[in-house]
Amino acid sequence: MKVTFLGTGNSQGIPVLNNDHPVCFSTDKRDKRLRVSILLEWDNVTYVVDTGPDFRYQMLRAGVRRLDGILFTHIHSDHTAGIDDIRPYCFAQGPIPVYAEQSVLDNLARRFDYVFNIENKYPGAPSVSPIAIENKPFKLSGKLIEPVEYFHGGVKVFGFKIGGFAYITDIKIISDVEKEKLKGLDVLVLSAVRRKEMHSHLNLEQSLALIEELRPKQVYLTHLSHHLGFHSELEKELPENVHLAYDELVLNV
Repeated sequence: MKVTFLGTGNSQGIPVLNNDHPVCFSTDKRDKRLRVSILLEWDNVTYVVDTGPDFRYQMLRAGVRRLDGILFTHIHSDHTAGIDDIRPYCFAQGPIPVYAEQSVLDNLARRFDYVFNIENKYPGAPSVSPIAIENKPFKLSGKLIEPVEYFHGGVKVFGFKIGGFAYITDIKIISDVEKEKLKGLDVLVLSAVRRKEMHSHLNLEQSLALIEELRPKQVYLTHLSHHLGFHSELEKELPENVHLAYDELVLNV
């Protein structure tokens, strides 16, 4: 499976609007971060996890010509606000399958009623096929997808495990039962927003502690804010098997 990091920034992205932090003026391409999302490709199928506000540009940049479905982690706008831009894929392919927990689908149907409401549908609107998923494994184009449930503030989030790979973003609290799904992975993608304590996200110290507990072979940190500092400097602080993800990074897992 090919994994492309479409975006690795937090909800504001980097550079941040109206912000004088030095990282926002970095000339290192790895410090330019769109809102968090990944592209998954295998056996000539293509899926994205989340459609944030930068979705259109991310698809153009990655040269994505077909979209077989969307996996949504949770309801927040930095993960969902770009759903309108699936329109060209809908026009070429028909309705795009959307996989999410039922409460997420309900939230999207309220916020984007013109997308989800099939009655009196405007001809130019996107078309989707909502598919409710639970915290149970399901098949997707021949692969077994295992949701991982955790919480981000008061919001339930689904991460996704596919074989020895798992994508876990926007995490603060996870149960011991769910942790068991993540032990001994080949590759773990995990969020680490900043150094200071946060009410709704693991900070860097807490993410590293979770990594130590789970013991994956390789880790890529994502959902990063400018407060963490420059990519080149932070990389030097991390354990040998922990790396910073960056936009357009490609992994073969």
